[in-house]
Order: sequence, then C-alpha cells, then structure tokens
Amino acid sequence: MAKILIALQLYSVREDCVRDLAGTLEAVADMGYEGVEFAGYHGRSADELRKMLDDLGLKAAGTHISVDALLGEELQRTIKFNHILGNQFLIVPWLPEKMRNSKAEWLRTARLMSDIAKKMKPDGMRVGYHNHTIEFQPMNGEMPWNVFFGAAKPDVVMQLDTGNAMRGGISPEGILEIVKRYPNRAATVHLKEFSSKNEQTLLGNGEMKWREFLSLCETIGGTEWYIVEQESCVFPPLECVRRCLKNLRKRTR
Repeated sequence: MAKILIALQLYSVREDCVRDLAGTLEAVADMGYEGVEFAGYHGRSADELRKMLDDLGLKAAGTHISVDALLGEELQRTIKFNHILGNQFLIVPWLPEKMRNSKAEWLRTARLMSDIAKKMKPDGMRVGYHNHTIEFQPMNGEMPWNVFFGAAKPDVVMQLDTGNAMRGGISPEGILEIVKRYPNRAATVHLKEFSSKNEQTLLGNGEMKWREFLSLCETIGGTEWYIVEQESCVFPPLECVRRCLKNLRKRTR
C-alpha cells in the first residue's frame, strides 16, 4: 500500500502567504510537510509556483478552485495551469446557492461534476468537492452530502473535511461511517480538529477519533493525501500548523 503523504492547506497560513509566499513555503517544507494545497496563487504564474515547490522539494497536493474555472473555455486554461503546477486534484470548496438549493439542483450539480471528471481524466486530473456545514443539514429528510455523492460518478473525489462536518452536526462515529459508505472516494481528506469547548483547538486535542479515521483512510478510503487545515489560531499560524503536524505524526507511526 502506498504511503499517504501529508500536505498543508495554505489557507491555514494565508496572511503569511500574502506577506511572503516563498518564505512561508520554505517554513512549511522545513517543518516536514510533503506538499501544499493551494487556496489562491497570490499573483504568481504556474511556472513561478512550480519553481518554488521544486526548489523546496514540495509537491502540489491540490488546489481549491471555483466551479466557474472548470466550465466552458475556462476548463482548458485551468488544466494547462495545473499541468505546469504538477497538480492532479482540482477541488471545488463552495457552490453558489442556485447549484445547491434543492435536491434537484444537488443532483444536477452531481451530473455536472461527473461530466467535468470525465473531461479531465485524459489529462490525468481529478475534480472533487469539499464540504463545509450545509452539506450535513437535512433537506426534506435527506442529507445533501449523500444526495450528491450518491449520484456523482466514482471519479469525483470526496474531500471530506472532518472539522466542518462535525460543526455541521456529524458525530465522530458519523465521520467514520461516511468513509465506509463511499469506499475509495476519499483521495484527499482535510484533517481539521473540532472541539465543542474550544474553537481554536489543534489537531489531536479535540473530539475527533483520529486513529480510527486514519486507519479507514489507509484501508478503505483510497486516500493519497492527508491535508492539514487550521482555520483559527491561538498561536501564530505557522506555529499552529507545526504543532498539528507533530500531533498527526504521533498517530501515523
């Protein structure tokens, strides 16, 4: 079984990236992260970003991208950019309300994402969807997450964000059941902690059942990348993500 690599979602250190992208990437690499997932490119070209990554021995673990960048003529431009970047995973982290305001729209969006996945496959790229909390708020008795992934083709990556799902009302046990329900769909996952008592808790210090979750990623999920994300920080952001990585490694040894 291939080793699951560990990346950082750069939104975790977004202000540092704005001030000094190259220096921030160097700090992330020095901590021991093997890749990064982008959340914007800070005015850099794909060539510039690729050189930064290559110089530091980092890989592109994915990018969060708007659905509009995957439609019409934009799709080929997006594919070209990510070919240069060396990125395989194009993840949609948010949908406009008109694409998710009913079961019919969720189903229509699932068909759209499946079609995009088919178009991207010859280029070795994969499209996926990332959750916040609305996906776990029942709509006429059905959970939108299940409506969407029950209809989307298996090529559409299920990027499950653990912390967001728990904020949406899913229990730690429910998180585990999601991975079991959709085997080999969790090619990349967001490792985000949740605590009902501390909004700023770090990975490993909250209520998530990490050992059980990571075991399922290894055996059932088809996971290639663990992506750490820390949205709120009690320490400086770079120190927070360093501690998150340290805590994660204790659970992956």
